[in-house]
Amino acid sequence: MGVTNNLKRRVTEHKTKRGAKYTKDHVNFKLCYKEEYATLKEARRREVQLKKWSKAKKLALISGDFEKLKNLSNG
Repeated sequence: MGVTNNLKRRVTEHKTKRGAKYTKDHVNFKLCYKEEYATLKEARRREVQLKKWSKAKKLALISGDFEKLKNLSNG
């Protein structure tokens, strides 16, 4: 996860191993989800929120399974 104002550049950095440590160590990096926000503050707040989520919740969000996401949030 991360925040950028230029998604194309960031993906290129990751693919050429100039990005974050995680993507340098994991060559099969694949962008599977993105959200856009008007301000950096909003984007960072959402990033912090998502990083606290379980893997199951993140996968439900990525797949668009909002019913499952709702159930995971209630439990």
